Amino acid sequence: MIIDLIDGTYELFRHFYGLRRFTKGDDRPFGAVVGVLNGTLQLIENRTTHVGIATDHVIESFRNRLWPGYKTGEGIDRALRAQFEPLEEGLAAMGVVVWPMTELEADDALASAAHLADQEPAVQRVLIWTPDKDLAQCVRGDRVVQVDRRANKIRTASDIREKFGVPPELIPDFLALVGDAADGYPGIRGIGAVSAARLLNEYGAIEAFPATILGDDLQAAKLFKRLATLRTDAALFRDVEALRWTGPTASFRAWTDRVGAPGLMEKALAVQALVQARRPE
Repeated sequence: MIIDLIDGTYELFRHFYGLRRFTKGDDRPFGAVVGVLNGTLQLIENRTTHVGIATDHVIESFRNRLWPGYKTGEGIDRALRAQFEPLEEGLAAMGVVVWPMTELEADDALASAAHLADQEPAVQRVLIWTPDKDLAQCVRGDRVVQVDRRANKIRTASDIREKFGVPPELIPDFLALVGDAADGYPGIRGIGAVSAARLLNEYGAIEAFPATILGDDLQAAKLFKRLATLRTDAALFRDVEALRWTGPTASFRAWTDRVGAPGLMEKALAVQALVQARRPE
């Protein structure tokens, strides 16, 4: 079986700003939500059987206590922010497993789910649907891969090395050295992507660097690495069968009526019939 893990927060942003290009700022209250649900149904219609979607129910996480400059919800468009909870509600009503994260981030949920799925022999492949460079650390050979819809590319471990110059397991060290503006930490002054890759390939993880390499910046580098390292210990499920999509719940029709998208119900039922027809007895 193939496990599909989707970054719901990224998808919500993608659909919101994609729609805004056409609506010229006249945002539909649930437009991005409906877009994400439609996209999820399309994946299931095409092939997906087991799916989990992670969202940032609360933008802040434990990392904000470690570094004051870490990303927050400040600056998120109010019309976009108002669609976070409806997205979670809609996915759950549609019968999709959704993980609304609070203390941890959606990225941690994806990393944890990928780790859990990778342990199960019945799983042939795990696809992590996000372009976020943080998730590159979760890639394992060609079994756990990252799907970048923006670039229309599936990245295996060799692709991660080609892109960043280091293997997936050293991505947290790489980000610690070069920084991550999106997440709000600066990295180490004077170290860019090329020099970071060279150092990591020569010495290994930051902790193995000779003392003279980072000097007084060692503790900062270790802190940034902690910020960049995704958690894999979230107890999201015991068995990947919990991720199998079997169709919308009884509450989905009322939800689609409430958000003004009754067509979603009919599409979900059609996809459910298709899934049932192609599932072996």
